[in-house]
Amino acid sequence: MKDICKKFQRSIIFVMELVMYGAAFATFFLMFSIDNREIIELSRTAAVTLSTYVIILLLLSRAYGSYAIGMKKDKDIIFSLTAAGVITDLITYFELTIMKTNAANNSTFKIENVGILVSVILIQFVIYFVFVKAGNSFYFKLNDAEKCLIITGNEKDAKKVSRALSDFSKRYTVFDVIRHDDERLKDRIVASDTVVLYEVPVDIRKDVIDWCYQNLKNIYFNPNVADILEHNSQQTVLDDISFYAWQFHLITIEQRIVKRLMDLVISVILLIILSPVLLVSAICIKKNDGGKVLFKQKRATANGKVFDIYKFRTMKENVENKSVTKDDDRITSVGRVLRKFRIDELPQLINIVKGDMSLVGPRPEMLENVEDYTRELPEFRYRLRMKAGLTGYAQIFGKYNTSSKDKLMLDLMYIENYSLIRDIQLLFQTVLVLFKAEESTEAFSERET
Repeated sequence: MKDICKKFQRSIIFVMELVMYGAAFATFFLMFSIDNREIIELSRTAAVTLSTYVIILLLLSRAYGSYAIGMKKDKDIIFSLTAAGVITDLITYFELTIMKTNAANNSTFKIENVGILVSVILIQFVIYFVFVKAGNSFYFKLNDAEKCLIITGNEKDAKKVSRALSDFSKRYTVFDVIRHDDERLKDRIVASDTVVLYEVPVDIRKDVIDWCYQNLKNIYFNPNVADILEHNSQQTVLDDISFYAWQFHLITIEQRIVKRLMDLVISVILLIILSPVLLVSAICIKKNDGGKVLFKQKRATANGKVFDIYKFRTMKENVENKSVTKDDDRITSVGRVLRKFRIDELPQLINIVKGDMSLVGPRPEMLENVEDYTRELPEFRYRLRMKAGLTGYAQIFGKYNTSSKDKLMLDLMYIENYSLIRDIQLLFQTVLVLFKAEESTEAFSERET
C-alpha cells in the first residue's frame, strides 16, 4: 500500500489541496448565505462574489506560496494559507457589503455580519491546520529524510549549513560533512541522497555537479554572480552553436515612473493608517528615557548616493557603536518590542516619500558596511544599481546576521528578476515576516548609533 501511495503521492496531495480550498470556499459562501441568500443562487451578486473570491485567492496563493507539502514547515504553510485566506475573505466581504448598498437592502454603506466573518476565518484556519498537518504527516510517512552530504571548504561554513538543514529535520538529515578536496569525495556522494555545496570553488563545483548528475543525486549549491546571470539568460542558437544570452539592462524609465507612483501612494496610505502605531511608539520611546524619538544614520542607495535613514531609536543614547548581539544591554525595553515586530523600521516610510528609498529594493547598508563588504567582496557594489528598499529579498529571506555574500546574492536575485508584479508579491510576503520576528532578528550584526 505504501508503494502505491508513493507512486501517486503528487496526485493525492493535489486532491487534498483541492478539497482544502473547496472546504474554505464552501465555508465562506455557506456561512454568508445565512444572511445573503443571493450569493448561492443564480444571480449577478453570486457571479461577481464567486469570481472575486477565486481570483484573489489564486493571486495571493501565488504570492504567499500555496500547499507546499514536504517543502516547508507546518507553521510556515499554515501562516501562508491563513494570510492568503484572511485577505481574500476581507476583500470579498467588503465587495459583498458594497454590493448590498442599494435600495433593496441597505440605503447606506453598513458594516454587518462581522460575527460571521470572524467565524469564517476561524473555521478556515482549522481547515488549513488540519490539512497541512495531515498532508505533511502523509508525505513524511512515505518519504524518509534525505541523507545530505555537505561539501564545503571549512568547518565554520559546514556548521552554518548543518544548522540550516537542522531546521528541516523531517526532510533532511546530515549524512556526512566533507571538504571539497577530500579524496573520498566521490564515494561519499554515491552513498548520499542529496549533495549540498557551499562556498565550493567553481572549477571543483563543476566536477562535483557532473558526478552528482551522473549518479542521480539531488543538488543544492549557493550561487555566485555568474549563476544568477545564467539563471536570467535566454537560450539562443547562433548558426549551430548554442548559447545562454544575457543582455545588460537597468530598470526602464517607464518602470521607474510606475514604481515611484506606487511608492508614493502606498507610503502615504500606510503613514495615515499606521499613524496611531507611530504616535504610540514615539510616546513610549520618549517616556522610557526622555531621549530622542528618531534615530538618523547615513546609508547608501542607488549609485552610491548617501542619505539619512530614519528609524525609531531602540538603543540607549550615547552608547558604544558596535554590532548588536542577542540580549544586548544597550537596547531599551521599548526598543526590544519595536525591533521584534519591525516597528522601528516604519519611519522609513518618510524616506520613501522623500524619494531616498523605495518600498522594495536592496537593503540600505551603513556606509561602514558598504566599505567593508566591498573590500571583502568587490561584487557587493552591484547592489547599488537600484534604489534601496524598506523590504526586499534580503529583508524577507535573510537575517540581520546573514553573510555579506548571501545578502548580495539575495539582492541580485531581486535586481535581475525585477518586475512590478514581483514588487507587489514581495510587499504581501513582508506581512509574513512579522510571524517569524524572532528568526529574522536573531543575532543582530547591524550597528546602530
